[in-house]
Amino acid sequence: MIKYFSENKAFMISGRSYSYCMYVNQSGYLQHLYYGKKIEESDIAFLIKTHGKSLEPCAHDINADMSTDRMPTEIGSFGKGDFHSATVIVRRSEGDAMSAFKYVSHRITEDAIKLNRLPCVRKADETLIITVKDEYSETEIDLRYSILNDSDVLVRNLIVRNNGTTDIDIKKAFSFCMQLPDNNKQYSALRLAGAWANEMNPVVTPLAEGTLRIESTRGYSSHEMNPFMAILQDSCDECSGECYGFNLLYSGNFAITAETHHNKTVRVQGGINDYMFDWHLSVGEEFVTPQSALCYSNAGLGGMSRAYHDFFRECIINPTYVYKSRPILLNNWEATYFDFTDEKLYPIIDEAGKLGMDMFVLDDGWFGKRNNDKSSLGDWYVNDKKLNGGLNSIIARCKKNNLKFGLWFEPEMVSEDSDLYRAHPDWAIAMKSITPSRARNQLILDLSKKEVVEYVFGAISKVLQENEIAYVKWDRNRDMTEFYSNSLLPDRQGEFAHRYVLGFYDLAQRLTTAFPKVLFEGCSGGGGRFDGGALYYFPQIWTSDNTDGLERAKIQWGASICYPLSAMSCHVSVCPNHQTQRTVPLETRGAIASLGILGYELDIAKLTEEEKDKIKEQISRYKQINNMILQGDLYRLSDPFISDYFCVLCVSHDKTKAYIVGERFHSSVSIQNPILKLVGLDENTNYRIEELDIIASGKALMNVGVPYPWLHECESWIWHVYEYTAKWRN
Repeated sequence: MIKYFSENKAFMISGRSYSYCMYVNQSGYLQHLYYGKKIEESDIAFLIKTHGKSLEPCAHDINADMSTDRMPTEIGSFGKGDFHSATVIVRRSEGDAMSAFKYVSHRITEDAIKLNRLPCVRKADETLIITVKDEYSETEIDLRYSILNDSDVLVRNLIVRNNGTTDIDIKKAFSFCMQLPDNNKQYSALRLAGAWANEMNPVVTPLAEGTLRIESTRGYSSHEMNPFMAILQDSCDECSGECYGFNLLYSGNFAITAETHHNKTVRVQGGINDYMFDWHLSVGEEFVTPQSALCYSNAGLGGMSRAYHDFFRECIINPTYVYKSRPILLNNWEATYFDFTDEKLYPIIDEAGKLGMDMFVLDDGWFGKRNNDKSSLGDWYVNDKKLNGGLNSIIARCKKNNLKFGLWFEPEMVSEDSDLYRAHPDWAIAMKSITPSRARNQLILDLSKKEVVEYVFGAISKVLQENEIAYVKWDRNRDMTEFYSNSLLPDRQGEFAHRYVLGFYDLAQRLTTAFPKVLFEGCSGGGGRFDGGALYYFPQIWTSDNTDGLERAKIQWGASICYPLSAMSCHVSVCPNHQTQRTVPLETRGAIASLGILGYELDIAKLTEEEKDKIKEQISRYKQINNMILQGDLYRLSDPFISDYFCVLCVSHDKTKAYIVGERFHSSVSIQNPILKLVGLDENTNYRIEELDIIASGKALMNVGVPYPWLHECESWIWHVYEYTAKWRN
């Protein structure tokens, strides 16, 4: 609910268990008051009197500008006494950029407001739009706040408008700004950091005076840093305490900052990275920033995670697929790499059908003259020297085995050895006078150009129209280096990085709209673009190229801090693992892969009969718990980054059943195994743990617990827990 108090010019936004409060102070600034556990509407006057008046600048004091530095604000100004980092910086024709953004008006609308060319929440109960105007120019900004009454996520972004008579240049336009008070507690920041094949590592750092900044400058949200930060109070842990989440629904260069003031307050801001950013805004034009999803939890990190999971499922992921069972697929990449023909693929397809899989996916190497990674990206026509019958022969073989067919593309890339590049070298991101950087022997297509987007859309559409394809794996295997487009004027190159992202969104929107029955999976060499913006188009994303059963558990643990299990594509691959060379039992690989959208990536025709039987069992058991992966509540029980065990529990919404997966990371000499206390169950319900053949109350399982099983390193366990009086049901 959004409530406006006219007598105080105050606003209260209330979600399921939080309140967010602000007011227009006597100087006209929109001053932040409170963000935390839900309070009463009648408390707004109390907040203003005790937490607002003492921090607002004095309207009649000639030195008032200098006191704005201590004022918690909803939008940081520049150059007029607020010495924090500004939220928006606009440079005008005379070169000045000073600003003081003050309240003009507001309105409240029902439902969500769609954004132009950007992913956005698919639904909301209400949206508050507060217009502020720069005191020194005709620049206006709309601050937008969208809520769902039964959610703990608040969605924010802003729009900059040039209402003046001359053009302006936006040097910075973050999506949100909010300030946490000094609660006499130590704040820490959590981010999800890493690298290729080592994504989503939770890193926690205490905040001190100064600025902590996380960012990507790689053109994409990146393997190295996810566009997410959480601020934790010192008492926050997995199950209790207060924390605040900040997630950007954006797939390009981003930055999120936590700036600790000398008075211990923390200003958190984030949006499009202002590094090398410069957007020219002509008279009458507006600039729309990406949305950000803020989340408050007083139930620890786990409470925040579950709120985000519900939010992404209900408001971001395509409703056609979000709760629909996804196909269990076999991908040929690690089975064959580029070395395949029709005849070589047939036994793999036949075996996939026998084992009960749903789909076969043909990965890189099916097009142009592609026999390695040195050619043909952009030439989206079948390599008939490899596939004598074209895709039709593979599709027919799949149909014979009751399998659907999926296909790999890398739409955003081009090989210099390709028909496309020879015809249109100017479509690649490069500057004539500078030799472009190459990665995986490929360049990046300039998606800021409409003609490039049009070509890629047409080329991929032709393949999808002419063949019976149910799934597309959309890959991207290199970072951006040269941020330059030969279609932009020299003084507008600062727009390129964002224009590229808008081109990517345009292409993704057009393809997913034109082919609504095709399931598109996002992939960027693994988790290089695993973000809320990409999830709007791709219901699932390849979580990492690292499929090692031990390392993947860590990666999926980190990803679950913000993203639901149903967004994670997870495969069982061959051993020794192709990334780590580690050998992990097939049971463990299957157990970890079951905590997401299950798939396989190995030559199953070469497996033993015993291994094939195990995969059959994995698939059968996965189908039993599929709905919990799609809809359930996740609880993280044992942190693999700080303990010898990984363990998570997924509980159905009605609490009648639960699915527990664990893995032992390190063996040690111990007289007695530690105790695992379950969470999320109904304490007044009796449950049976199928594998242990024990019956106990939810109260006992949560308060007394169950001993961990005896295991060696990299061994795993799965427990199916269900209400004792009910049968296990999907």
